Amino acid sequence: MPGFIDETILTGILSAALMVVIQIILAVVGYFIARAVGKRIITRGFSKMQEKRNMHPGRVKTISKLLVNVFSYVLIFVLITIILGIFNLPIASLIAGAGVVGLAVGFGAQGLVSDVVTGVFLLIEKQIDVDDYISVAGLDGVVEEIGLRTTQIRSFDGVLHFIPNREIITVSNYSRGNMQALIDIGISYNDDIDKAISVLQEACNKVASVHPEIVEGPDVVGVQSLGDSEVVLRIIGKTENMMQWAMQREILKACKEALEENGIEIPFPHQVYIDKHEPAPVNK
Repeated sequence: MPGFIDETILTGILSAALMVVIQIILAVVGYFIARAVGKRIITRGFSKMQEKRNMHPGRVKTISKLLVNVFSYVLIFVLITIILGIFNLPIASLIAGAGVVGLAVGFGAQGLVSDVVTGVFLLIEKQIDVDDYISVAGLDGVVEEIGLRTTQIRSFDGVLHFIPNREIITVSNYSRGNMQALIDIGISYNDDIDKAISVLQEACNKVASVHPEIVEGPDVVGVQSLGDSEVVLRIIGKTENMMQWAMQREILKACKEALEENGIEIPFPHQVYIDKHEPAPVNK
């Protein structure tokens, strides 16, 4: 009889444990399904909104990624609540206790609160968007994600930087208009400046005719400075956003080839080696 009772108790315990495990598995599977479906709905919704309202793609990415993150946090909270319910824990009292603990932690985590507040204002004021090229907190790069706590910036060497929002004090956004392409080219003092300007302007016009990314100029504005061994001529143009570096390279290439074709020298440093040796003494 005692053996039968022990076996019955053990079976009941195993059955209850199995039921708990199944419920937890179902809750976790439901979490992943809900997150995937929610992410897809949010992404599609903002894609349609972008087409209808002609929203900036960077702004759409910014808001959609933020909403996906917030939605994930809410699902995690729901998952934790469900798991606590599976174990028959008093959810209401735990939430109330968590509120008290959160209040106490909040006083000691003022930096976190500052991160969130700054992140909210970054989004409301539209200071930066995803894919913007910015300079902030001593770093330059392209914005990959804006969160309520951190902002992710990828520099041009491939490094991904996570910047706490409270450290974002001054933002320089280079993606809110056309950018300037600026080129300085030196010619020899022996060359005709007017001829060089004419040759360079013709080369710039050819580059502009085949590159629609150039929206203004480029124009040879004249002599910029007089160097030790060169006369520096400056070229200025305006390009579409993030295209200034590519256009500078194209203009430099065309100008160098044009100067060579017209026999205009581009000065470069020379090194002269003088070998001094005294003649051997003559024996008398």
